[in-house]
Order: sequence, then structure tokens, then C-alpha cells
Amino acid sequence: MADPAAPDGASLPSRGAALRAPQRLDDLFLYRLAQLQNLARQPVVRLCEREAGITRREWRLLALLAEHPGIAPSALAERAGLDRARTSRALGSLAAKGLLLRAAAPADRREARLSLTPAGEAACQRLLPRIAAVNQALLAELSDAELAQVDALLQRLHRRAAALRDGNDGTDPG
Repeated sequence: MADPAAPDGASLPSRGAALRAPQRLDDLFLYRLAQLQNLARQPVVRLCEREAGITRREWRLLALLAEHPGIAPSALAERAGLDRARTSRALGSLAAKGLLLRAAAPADRREARLSLTPAGEAACQRLLPRIAAVNQALLAELSDAELAQVDALLQRLHRRAAALRDGNDGTDPG
């Protein structure tokens, strides 16, 4: 495939080798993913701020709460991939904005359960289709076959990252 940044649409050599043996920052896979995320999330940030007066992190928590009503804050933090302190701050902000409720768990009154308020539900219903449209616009660059391949590759990388997180880097025979 021709690279639009190459002169006259010529193809540039594959960067796969550089990803396998990184020599500079731009060769690091995680750095390139972060750069893509930073670029692609900007329209989402603008939507969240303009439409609901919330941050992208708060949006993530609202969307997860819509899917998992009654979840405990610690479980929500885990699902969101956030530390508990950041999650707690974001939940406090969402509660202050009237978008979520905290209630004591029936079995253990010391543990909180979270749910969306009607205003929180309305914000989710308003934002989800707009944020989905941003995702669709980004993915429009890929064919259906490429998208299926990206999905399969992301699943494999997710499993590998989980194994690395858990200390299984594949070098321990036991």
C-alpha cells in the first residue's frame, strides 16, 4: 500500500522490523498505539465536554455503569482499567454533577453500589451514538477483512499483555 507521506505515493519499507527490534521511540509499539489514541480521542473529549460537561474518564465510567448497574466502585475501577483513587475522584465528580448515585450494598452496608441517575442515563444515550460515530469514522479506513484481522490481532495482544502482567513472559518453562 502506498504511504501518503511518501513522495509520489511510493511505498515506504515496512516498519514491522522496527517494531520487532525498536531502536528509537517511534519504533515502540505501545508508543505508536498511545499516539493513535491521543489523536483519535480528541473528538471524543470535545463531545464529552460540550455535550455533557464531563471528561473522557467520566464518560468511560458512565458507559460502564450503564452496562453494569449496581457495580461496586472497586469492580468498576478494575473494568475501566483505572486505579481506585482516580476512579473515586471521577465518581465524586459524577455524583456532584447529578449523574450517578451511590447506595449501600444490601448485604454489606459498608460497601457502595453505583447506578446512573436519569440524567446520567440520558447523557449516555446522547453520547454513545455520537462517540460510536467517531469510532466508525476512524475505522472507515479499513476494509471489513482488515477490521476482522485487527480485531483478531487485538484479542491476541490482549491475551499476551495479560500474561505479561501476570508474570508469564513465556521464558519460564514451569
